[in-house]
Amino acid sequence: MGGVGGGVRRHIGAAERRARLALRHRLTGAARAAAPEEVAASLVALHGSDPATVYLAVGARLADPVKTLPETERALYEDRTLVRMHGMRHTVFVFPTDLTAVVHASTGLTVAARERASLLKDMAKAGAPDAAWLAEVEESTLAALARRGQATATELAADEPRLREQFVYAAGKSYEGVHTVSTRLLRVLGVEGKVVRGRPLGSWTSSQFRWAVAPAHPELDAAGAQAGLLRRWLAACGPATEADLKWWTGWRVTEVRRALSAIGAEAVSLDEGDTGYVTEGDAGPVAEPVEPWAALLPALDPTAMGWQRRDWYLAPELRPSLFDYSGNVGPTVWWNGRVVGGWAQRPDGEVVWRILDAEGVGREGETAIAAQAEHLRTVLNGSRVTPRFRTPLERELSAPSA
Repeated sequence: MGGVGGGVRRHIGAAERRARLALRHRLTGAARAAAPEEVAASLVALHGSDPATVYLAVGARLADPVKTLPETERALYEDRTLVRMHGMRHTVFVFPTDLTAVVHASTGLTVAARERASLLKDMAKAGAPDAAWLAEVEESTLAALARRGQATATELAADEPRLREQFVYAAGKSYEGVHTVSTRLLRVLGVEGKVVRGRPLGSWTSSQFRWAVAPAHPELDAAGAQAGLLRRWLAACGPATEADLKWWTGWRVTEVRRALSAIGAEAVSLDEGDTGYVTEGDAGPVAEPVEPWAALLPALDPTAMGWQRRDWYLAPELRPSLFDYSGNVGPTVWWNGRVVGGWAQRPDGEVVWRILDAEGVGREGETAIAAQAEHLRTVLNGSRVTPRFRTPLERELSAPSA
């Protein structure tokens, strides 16, 4: 069995990939987690663009759904063992705290440099103050945030009034607009790893957050951090193709190949002639039996969004119903490693679902899916959740019943 360079390749088919997914993503009963930290470590990252996704993704994988809301809040805002920050593809994720330095060095620094340059360029075009002025505002803002612990942009502007300054963006263009210094600067500080999102202003479904000073972390070598992140992700999601890796990380293909070589990744063959990669020593068959399982996963769940090439778990004909026009997946129903439908909540809070691909589901599958719907109701605990990115089936199912 060889590394990236060649050797005899073992074949890992779709059925085995689904078995790996079930166990490593904690979706079977025996693999369920006891705490949110275990879920995040197993998945590497939880999508955080929609705040509700974090809680629902955790809840779908906890053995005790009653713990979902209080334990996830504890991890995020009390113990800070989970941190919400910008990561791959300039997207907001929730990571285990011990992974923040790796994410920052492997994916954040390049994006951060681009974001700061863009802000300074836009300010210069608008005749706004220069980089020295912005540096003063930044220093003052970080000092104010350190004093307060957590604060909104409005609260910070009370301490540093220059945050209220505005400048015209893209003057004369069809998309011309007015930006406030606080909005753009806090975004830059976020991707630079200097600030992170703190407690929300409202409930656990709120998308309005306070800001907090980022936890201290060591500065790592970019190439070493990329190798570390890729090793973690392949352990959770391998085998994956080079296209999957490039898409998930947002790196250049040369960076992906360098990281694969650095960790001694092993090449395997996949269905339809694709080449996939696993971590060194991980090409063997799944040793544990996988019991039949069902799951109701939220919009943007890291399992549903984990790979660019998804035909091995999601039939192409289901995509128009389950994805929006930007490629964001909505709430999904799973049976034995395949997406078979979608779910939603009606205005009265009722959880409803529809099977779009009934092949192999049968009575056993329907019973298991109904049990997971009950699990989800326990997680929700009376809350009403509307995904941030609406999809055709979710919109249809969420309409009031006749």
